[in-house]
Amino acid sequence: MRFLLNARRVTFDGDPQTPLLWVVREHFKLTGTKFGCGIGMCGACTVHVDGAPMRSCSVAVKAVDGKQVTTIEGLSRDRSHPIQRAWIDKDVPQCGYCQSGMIMSAAALLKSNPTPTDEQIDQAMTNLCRCATYHRIREAIHGAAAGK
Repeated sequence: MRFLLNARRVTFDGDPQTPLLWVVREHFKLTGTKFGCGIGMCGACTVHVDGAPMRSCSVAVKAVDGKQVTTIEGLSRDRSHPIQRAWIDKDVPQCGYCQSGMIMSAAALLKSNPTPTDEQIDQAMTNLCRCATYHRIREAIHGAAAGK
């Protein structure tokens, strides 16, 4: 399978049923994408496939053949993406484990809806955070939307 990974053309010659999460983490050594539940529920493994957020633990690598995959490492090289800056400004993370998936989901939300309401944020952000920093996550999304 050939695909773009963070704007770099890559090839994976292993089992086409391998979850994308493990290809990204183990084969390409991009460990920012986290394993959480393994069934696509928690969102810690969220990446973008052709710009859409996907739970990489539930996507076979064969499904991304010829597509563009972006991980947290590819969102920006220097944490300059507006959602990353807002995350830092609002001091969102507590333990931080879910944050790469949260950031990827939030970035996709703002790309499709640059000024979401609280209700739209709640509907789009289905990732789970054990530390319950949901109020800071919402603040950061509003901050990034406002350019603050």
